[in-house]
Amino acid sequence: MPLPVESSPLHIYFLFVSFLFGTIVGSFCNVCLCRWPAGESVIKPRSRCPKCNKEIAWYDNIPLVSWVALGAKCRNCGLPIRWRYPAVEALTGCMFLAVYMRFGMTIASPIYMVLGAALIVVTFQDFDDWTIPNEITLPGIPLGLALALIAMFFGKNWGLRVNDPIDAILGIVLGGGILYLLDCFTVAILKKPGMGFGDVKLLAMLGAFIGWKGVLGTLMIASFLGSGVGIAMIAWFRWRGAAQPAPPADEPGENGEEVTLQGHYLPFGPYLALGGLIFLFFGPELIAWYLTTLQGGSKIEILHM
Repeated sequence: MPLPVESSPLHIYFLFVSFLFGTIVGSFCNVCLCRWPAGESVIKPRSRCPKCNKEIAWYDNIPLVSWVALGAKCRNCGLPIRWRYPAVEALTGCMFLAVYMRFGMTIASPIYMVLGAALIVVTFQDFDDWTIPNEITLPGIPLGLALALIAMFFGKNWGLRVNDPIDAILGIVLGGGILYLLDCFTVAILKKPGMGFGDVKLLAMLGAFIGWKGVLGTLMIASFLGSGVGIAMIAWFRWRGAAQPAPPADEPGENGEEVTLQGHYLPFGPYLALGGLIFLFFGPELIAWYLTTLQGGSKIEILHM
């Protein structure tokens, strides 16, 4: 179904509903971020304050609104509520809004809304404790493959990036295989810790949803973004170390530690997630631009993914 005219009331209504529903899903994402690392159920018990463990009333659990109304503090214990809670809710709302604006009134929209929310959880959990939840990647791989299989028979107009199960299978194998081999090489040859198997499963899941071309595009984007952040961090730590006078030999540095690059690593999952989202939204345009650039600016016609 084509997207409603931008100025129509129906279009504005769906924009509002997409953002609103996204914030609600973002509230559930916060529950997942709190409970999955602790091995707890996301269904029971009801939402509670992580500091005083008191149950949160429904009127104190309205996405974004309650955090502002309570002054970013728990009503029961008065302790601060982390900024991450409204940030995840707002980010998920914006994600749902962006998906609707990109894919419109198609079956692809709710599918990619859920995928976007899952990648938000992956991003925040990987930054928090360097793990990627199996609760997302393990069911996500067969789900992406199943959607490609169904779309091959019934979903030609669903707006999905992958309508061929062969493309999904190649995406899974290539996505998981590249990082797995890279991890083995790093451990065996360079004698350094590898990326971790969570990244392997994450890229395999992305491959199921965006195909083998999406895997290559995601890796290129993620590597570029990760390298940029890594270089910035190296420059920051070196500047910080040079700016601080060296402490006497018998005194510790700032906070009892020497300012050093050793031990400062970056989780790769967030960059894979962002790279996958960028390719999900702009994959055909990126491929067309790359092929055109490769041919020295000559116009190349490519098939839509």
